[in-house]
Amino acid sequence: MAVKPKVVFVLGAPGAGKGTQCKRIVETFGYIHLSAGDLLRAERNTPGSQYGELIENHIRNGTIVPVEITCRLIEEAMKTSASDKFLIDGFPRNKDNLDGWNKEMADKANVQFILFIDCSEEACIERCLKRGAEGSGRSDDNIESLKKRYVIFLDSDSFSFQHKFN
Repeated sequence: MAVKPKVVFVLGAPGAGKGTQCKRIVETFGYIHLSAGDLLRAERNTPGSQYGELIENHIRNGTIVPVEITCRLIEEAMKTSASDKFLIDGFPRNKDNLDGWNKEMADKANVQFILFIDCSEEACIERCLKRGAEGSGRSDDNIESLKKRYVIFLDSDSFSFQHKFN
């Protein structure tokens, strides 16, 4: 029987520093960093992708992409890696995502723990705007999308779901 990959979910608001902390963990502990957002953006930009337009609409509106698509992209990235240790950045975002993960991936990976990064709205928005000004190329690094994303983070079950793990 093959060894199931070990997974750490890294959660927090947009701009909280998930990617920065993941980079440090990768350097220190040898994990592979899989950003749910980066995987979705890459799929969106893949010519002929059946999900590209749907993903772009969700990203532009600051809404959550269907869990089945995100799980499929994460699973494919894990399969193509030589590692068995993964940081999954920005997923799951809510209970529906977690339920979808459990349905699609529970028998394929072992979640070790959840790392939750807390940060103020002002700092998150400032960081994302700076990232956008530096040429991130992200269609959601603008004030309108960021405010929507932060409201969705607070008002949906994302915030309460993630704070259960504090």
